[in-house]
Amino acid sequence: MPAYVLGNLRPAPTLHDEVLTYMERVQGTLVPFGGRFLVHGAPEREVREGQWPDSLVLISFPSLDHARRWYDSEEYQALLPLRTRHIDGDVLFVDGVPEGYDPATTAAAIRAAQSAT
Repeated sequence: MPAYVLGNLRPAPTLHDEVLTYMERVQGTLVPFGGRFLVHGAPEREVREGQWPDSLVLISFPSLDHARRWYDSEEYQALLPLRTRHIDGDVLFVDGVPEGYDPATTAAAIRAAQSAT
């Protein structure tokens, strides 16, 4: 099942040189784990509900295990401080849903569980 790493990052208006170095090198750390950027920064976005003043990063992986192994890898851990020293943010790992997922099935299961209590 696919998994995703989401980053809600708050960069300064001018990026530090270390952040640019991080950006130049991060792709090489993703490749061995099957990771790829789906969204990087989202400079063009349309907020329909609430607020989203920050920068969005979305990276896909074949599985949650792949995502964890990438993040914990020696190569990425060596690179990570180049970003974290200059950009605050939140990073979240999430499982995707399987092919053919239907939210109505999930709703039915929740309804059944709630009515049983």
